Amino acid sequence: MAVIIKPFSLTVEDYLKQEEKAIDKSEWIQGKIIKMAGASANHNRLTLNLSRLLPLERGEQNYEIFVSDMRLWIEESQSYVYPDVMVIQGEPEFTDSQQMAVTNPCFIAEILSPSTAGFDKSQKFTLYRSIPQLQEYLLIDQKSYRVELYRKVGERQWLFTEFIGKDAIVELEIVNIQIAFSELYKRVKF
Repeated sequence: MAVIIKPFSLTVEDYLKQEEKAIDKSEWIQGKIIKMAGASANHNRLTLNLSRLLPLERGEQNYEIFVSDMRLWIEESQSYVYPDVMVIQGEPEFTDSQQMAVTNPCFIAEILSPSTAGFDKSQKFTLYRSIPQLQEYLLIDQKSYRVELYRKVGERQWLFTEFIGKDAIVELEIVNIQIAFSELYKRVKF
């Protein structure tokens, strides 16, 4: 999604009050408001395809899957963001009884837009890496058959793997699943 950075700061309380009444979503990153724009058809297709392919359970392990409208609170950076797809292993940890934001995803995916690709790869990934439960971060290109996977392999260590081509298959270890690009990119038009 495209972002516009507004040149003013709000307290977290003011941001949450504003979001309750807002028609359009905004992220709150370290006191700065980032207004989010609408998503393209491909963005929506990829978000839905990925969330449809992710498991709700594997053996004894249950997962919760949240898409674009669920806020993520990142304690270390004091930030609220809206990832495209999040998976939580076990029970979600919410910030309050209204269940408007979670804190414990083990997997996050972002669909790259031309206007947000750099932001998602750098600043957002820096924020996400501070989440103790996060094990995998997936970046999906909506203009070509290309996916970037970052997998946590140690304390402050992430392994980067790139998948390219319509016959590629990406393996997500945290949810124990392989996703074929033929399924992930179904109905996506380049």
